[in-house]
Amino acid sequence: MTIRKGILKSFNASNYTAVVQLASSLKVYLEDIAVARNLPPEEMIAGRKVAMVFFDQHNAREAVVVAVYT
Repeated sequence: MTIRKGILKSFNASNYTAVVQLASSLKVYLEDIAVARNLPPEEMIAGRKVAMVFFDQHNAREAVVVAVYT
């Protein structure tokens, strides 16, 4: 399990997924990343920093956004 920082690019409130740019890369965008349901939709503003947990480093589908911060 790995924790990584990212920048929220967009949020889909209907299925609670996000597009996130990894903080370590200018070109890597992860799409359809699950977002923890305890995060309020009004906090999911593009440009905010997020913390993501990767349960499998080689499979981005196994990641989840667990926090949003400024």
